[in-house]
Order: sequence, then C-alpha cells, then structure tokens
Amino acid sequence: MFGWIKRLFGNNTIVETEEERAMKYMIVGLGNVGMEYEGTRHNSGFMVADALAKDADVKWTLGRLAMTAEMKLRGKQVLLVKPTTFMNLSGKAVRYWMNETKTPLENVLVVVDDIALPVGELRMKKQGGGGGHNGLADIEQVLGTNAYCRLRVGIGDSFSRGRQIDYVLGQFTQDELAILEPKLQEAVEMVKTFVLQGPDRAMNMFNHKKAVVSGQ
Repeated sequence: MFGWIKRLFGNNTIVETEEERAMKYMIVGLGNVGMEYEGTRHNSGFMVADALAKDADVKWTLGRLAMTAEMKLRGKQVLLVKPTTFMNLSGKAVRYWMNETKTPLENVLVVVDDIALPVGELRMKKQGGGGGHNGLADIEQVLGTNAYCRLRVGIGDSFSRGRQIDYVLGQFTQDELAILEPKLQEAVEMVKTFVLQGPDRAMNMFNHKKAVVSGQ
C-alpha cells in the first residue's frame, strides 16, 4: 500500500483533507497487455506512461487491475497507471485506483490513441465523448461521466475501409516512429504541465503544435 494513500493512527484512519486530496493526480495510459501488443498503435497510451516513468526514474509494479508507478512533482503525488484489464475494460482499473487513492476526478488524465489526429499530434481536452474508442467508452460507462481530462495521441488513419482494427493493432512503421518518438517527450512535458499548472495551461502551450519528422 502506498504510504500516501492511507495514514493510520492507532486503530483509526485519519481522514484526508480536501487540500491533501487536491495534491493527488492519476495519469492513466490506455493499452493492451501482452508481448503481441507492444509497440502497436493502440498502445500509444502505454508508450506515454512508460516515457513518464522513465523520465521520473520510477519502476512499475503489478497491482490489482493495473501496473502502477508512483512519482512526485513539486510535492504533488502522481500515480501512473497502465490497466491490465485490456482496453475494453479500462474503466474497472480507473475506478478502482481512483477509489483506492482518493484521487479527485478533475486530477485524472487518460492518455489514449486517436485515429482522428495525424501521427504524433497531441491534443488535450477537459471532457468529451469517446469518439468511437472502446477504452474511453468503458471509462465513461463505469464512471458515469465523460467529464475527465484526456490526452489524445494521434496515430493517423492510413487504412482502407474495413481495416481499422488491423491498423490500430498493427505496429508503427519506421516512418511513423520517426515522427512519434520525439513527441513522446513532449507528451511528458504536457502531462507535467497538467499536474503543475492545470489543463488550460497545458492546452494553451501544446495543443497547437504540429508533429514533424525528427531532424526536419
């Protein structure tokens, strides 16, 4: 159990204040577990979460319904979450870890792939529909709301009619990786800005930036 999740005094649990809860954040990278899904377009959320863990030099541990890692940003407690429920049941993991850590909904950020954006483009929104994404749809159904922040990572839509599933579950091409990899660090900075300065500041700073091929 994380030391910052529960504080015990004798046999009584000390109730956290609103100020303490406001210092807790949860970043959820969506994806599918298993070697066969590593590096696929649908696992872009996992890729951003891994980049965050690497940047903070923290390790993943296997917990209930998810892999988790704990990091700090200027005194704020940030829990990184990679659900192990598979994409279509992501809401179970989000709800469990929100309840376990007492993280307020406004401090939750879900990172997800998006075929409506060109490869590597990043867009943050404070709420919205699932856009046909099963992971977002399940989170909305389980939480009973779509009023949570999400960071969309563009994976493009270079597939023919009827081939969307093969495309999103396919590996990034080398040309796509040349665009995406530099943007992972930008996504890290975007998440940090969300935590430290709020979603409005993060959107103003990053939403307008275009993805370009590395070296150009």
